[in-house]
Amino acid sequence: MRVLLTSAGLETEEIKTCFVEMAGKDMSAVKALFIPTAAIDADAVEVLPKCMKDLLKCGILDQHIDVFDLHAGMEFEKLQQYDVVYLCGGSTRYLLERINATKFDQSLMAYINHNGLVLGVSAGSIIFANNLENNIGLIDTKLDVHCSSGERRGKLTVPLKNHIKLTNTSALVIRDLSDDIEIIGE
Repeated sequence: MRVLLTSAGLETEEIKTCFVEMAGKDMSAVKALFIPTAAIDADAVEVLPKCMKDLLKCGILDQHIDVFDLHAGMEFEKLQQYDVVYLCGGSTRYLLERINATKFDQSLMAYINHNGLVLGVSAGSIIFANNLENNIGLIDTKLDVHCSSGERRGKLTVPLKNHIKLTNTSALVIRDLSDDIEIIGE
């Protein structure tokens, strides 16, 4: 399992390094699926170029990034061709509606369970927590993003506490739901 949940993406060198290490291969060979679906208001749309730049600054080639807006589903077999799925921020509720309506939730969880790498940003992170009904259900906790103060760096105990807060410079790293969950950054 390789899931990196953030407030603001690859905001720090530490988070970027963690992402590259989790990818586990030459970044110029990485194929990414970029999902901007949550960006339905002007503020979220304005951040999309920064999100795309996250992938590019890691060395992922522009021609290896496919944009997918969840107007249809994607079968697990097709999703497996990607080394990373990047879920952008915006409206968590709208993103979950699209994911569930297209049954992408099933493909995405199968992808995660087959060691696919997922990078969530803001709403793209919250969908994995229990903030809203019909969430992806990866972690059984409420997740707050863009907090002025967040969790302390280090390994988290399982079961997770009821509420986890992330700053823009921290991330929740999930490698194994039973014993390898940690906070990196400040």
